[in-house]
Amino acid sequence: MDRPGIHAIKSTNLAFMSIGLVALALQGCGHASRPPEATWPEPSSGEISLHRAEHAVLAGEWEYEESGMVVPLRLDQFGNGFYDFKDGRFRTDILSDRHWTGAWAQRENNREGGFEITLSSDYSEGEGRWWYTRIEGDTAPTNPGGRFHVLKVQSIVENQGSRSAPSSP
Repeated sequence: MDRPGIHAIKSTNLAFMSIGLVALALQGCGHASRPPEATWPEPSSGEISLHRAEHAVLAGEWEYEESGMVVPLRLDQFGNGFYDFKDGRFRTDILSDRHWTGAWAQRENNREGGFEITLSSDYSEGEGRWWYTRIEGDTAPTNPGGRFHVLKVQSIVENQGSRSAPSSP
């Protein structure tokens, strides 16, 4: 026995569901897409010249200076960290014989790039250069990079040493 009222209800429900799905799809397309996150895979073993634990010499707070602007840079025991300018991130790939290379990314202005630094013999400062690898959607930017100086102002090792138990009088 065929019941026309049921078919009409099912057809109406399907029509409303279709309209809802189309509206949902259109709403999703109407939003500005988020900038892509920097995806930083671990370097392959052949690219790492030292054990990553030996990057600890980089751990602590550094001052990055470029054209009179100074930005604090905080690095962990692997030489990776953050800086406040443009919500920046910093990654160390290789540290070998005072030659330090890696990558940077700034979420706030949607840019990424690389860097290389030649460190002093005591690893307390260095001269470097940086370049772009991506500016927003452009993965082959021609914009020039720049030159900078880094100075280590506090080591994590120094911090840990100040937390040790006081010596006996």
